[in-house]
Amino acid sequence: MQILNQDIKDGTFKSAYLLYGEEAFLKKSYKNRLKEAVTGGDTMNYNYFEGKGINVNEVTGLADTMPFFADRRLVLMEDTGWFKGGAGAEEMSAYIERIPESTCLIFVESEVDKRSRLYKAVKKYGYCAELARQDSSQLARWAAGILAKNGRKITNRTMELFLSKTGDDMENISSELEKLISYTLGREVVTDEDVELICTTQVTNKIFDMITAIANRQTRKAMDLYEDLLTLKEPPMRILFLIARQFNQILQVKELMGKGLEKSGIASRLKLQPFVVGKIMLQAKTFTRDQILSYVTLCVDAEEQVKTGRLQDRLAVELLIANQY
Repeated sequence: MQILNQDIKDGTFKSAYLLYGEEAFLKKSYKNRLKEAVTGGDTMNYNYFEGKGINVNEVTGLADTMPFFADRRLVLMEDTGWFKGGAGAEEMSAYIERIPESTCLIFVESEVDKRSRLYKAVKKYGYCAELARQDSSQLARWAAGILAKNGRKITNRTMELFLSKTGDDMENISSELEKLISYTLGREVVTDEDVELICTTQVTNKIFDMITAIANRQTRKAMDLYEDLLTLKEPPMRILFLIARQFNQILQVKELMGKGLEKSGIASRLKLQPFVVGKIMLQAKTFTRDQILSYVTLCVDAEEQVKTGRLQDRLAVELLIANQY
């Protein structure tokens, strides 16, 4: 991101950029910032393409056209599939080597194979930016910066509470920050009470709470959380998937804890946020390894029974939640 920021600041652009990675918010943000910086808001020298099946000859024909009363022409393309070897990838790879200096190509992709010829061409002649999920410290600094620009302060403890509710999706964090800023109008400090009252707990957080309730034999509470998720229109099979994923993560964390790894080491190994690992570590301590494995097996069995028509999806999850040891 440092290179992207520098190019935008200096107004010196490479012939091609590839924006990819898991963090959709950053891809959208840098796509818009690059577009504005390259074109200055001019639409006459801007072309946009989206989806697979884009005509390469049309793209290269426009890219070869000199900009009209401007320094650069921009061609922006999203989800072309070319970085996974789709039709047209070879032709575009060859074209990257001879892009006119007056043209800038921007690719925004969901799927990228770093071994592909096009990826290597953009890396050689332009810049490939992987916009991955940010870790908790980066998210905290970013969120605190937004709050500061709006005249708000927040303690580290309250920020951790905030992120535990929002998760690590920057789009969601941005939306929740807007709600907090509006709610605290006229006040400087954001409190725990503000966060608890205003911020929406994400589905994955409810799954955390559900697993904790299961561990504490609080079947009624676990069922209530399940009903909440159904009210939010979450499909039972997605809930089952999230429960299974959670127990798999608990198992992985418990095994790594057994090897002596601390929170930061586990977070790095499993590519999870440290504050998420901290919560999973607490859950891992409440289950034996055999209990975790039993729940993993129950999740697999429940999925199989639904797929074979022996149980309805909603009932299958209810039976899983109600299981007692």
